[in-house]
Amino acid sequence: MEPQFTIGDRKIGAGAPCFVVAEISGNHHQKFNEAADLVRAAAASGADAVKLQTYTPDTITLNSDREWFRVGGEESPDLWKGKTLYQLYQEAYTPWEWQPELKKLADGLSIILFSTPFDESAVDFLEKMHVPCYKIASYEATDFVLLRRVAQTGKPVIISLGHASEDDASFALKALRDNGAKDIAALHCVTGYSDQPRLEDINLRTIRDISGRFNVVGGFSDNNAGIEIPVMAAASGAFIIEKHMILNRESGGPDAKFSVEPQEFKEMVARIRALENGSRREHVPEAALGKAHYGPNNAAEEYNKRWRRSLFVGKEMKKGDRFTQENVRDVRPAFGLETKFYDEVMGKRATRDIAAATPLDWSMIG
Repeated sequence: MEPQFTIGDRKIGAGAPCFVVAEISGNHHQKFNEAADLVRAAAASGADAVKLQTYTPDTITLNSDREWFRVGGEESPDLWKGKTLYQLYQEAYTPWEWQPELKKLADGLSIILFSTPFDESAVDFLEKMHVPCYKIASYEATDFVLLRRVAQTGKPVIISLGHASEDDASFALKALRDNGAKDIAALHCVTGYSDQPRLEDINLRTIRDISGRFNVVGGFSDNNAGIEIPVMAAASGAFIIEKHMILNRESGGPDAKFSVEPQEFKEMVARIRALENGSRREHVPEAALGKAHYGPNNAAEEYNKRWRRSLFVGKEMKKGDRFTQENVRDVRPAFGLETKFYDEVMGKRATRDIAAATPLDWSMIG
């Protein structure tokens, strides 16, 4: 039997209507009124839930302009080029003091509000808000420290598998289950962030493969322009659809080009519901169905993979110093040791002096 669980009063999975999530991300332009209007728009558009992101620049990366933290390369989005990760996240994060107020607003509108935490402190914060579930972003799908903490809450988890190889996906889902997560959905996610997506990069057959291979609820998180691909995903068996919403695409921002406006979101929901009640059929081209595929599809996705988490030295260390929670950080980007080695590194000694904001490798660890 295919899995099913509940989030709030909504059934998720086999036999239930598609759970449609409006992702706000940084589309509020750091204006509370815009964030509140997005929550209202999500409710009015028929979304089942609205999702925030809970991080600050300091919880997601290091304030450094060393080479590893600079965004560049022809495959990076134009809006990001020349900036450090810290600068980018300064422009995009959702102030934490807004989030309890936005949840109250959502509760009053009978729409579920939850969030993507990006570190353990964010999980602790969201627990105090009594969110009903958690989302793990594509870039954090291999972040063992975060996976463990989210799983320990015992709440349902929705994880995006963009960038994740089959081995990465297996690791992530095992880490969640080993640490207490029972209700899990995993979303196929194409991470090219394109305003002109290629159907041959979508591989919608991956949705059902994820569900069958890992015994989870399958879904789709869309980071491409328009509503056609998420509607195709729903027609291809996705029980969860996540899509970025913005009030006005012309207002710009890091996620604007692949976000949809409220009227477009409303149309997407209507088409998905029409599919469910049998009043409409959707043609899914063979090119979009593709094959079951894990990991990057193209150069843009391969480039973006570098923004996953890894272990860095956060403070200057001297030879012989012990690695502790004070000097080892689990942050973006992915140039250091994988986060699954965090526990193994703790308590060991530095084999040499190490400058702050240096990616950890085994040669530094005695």
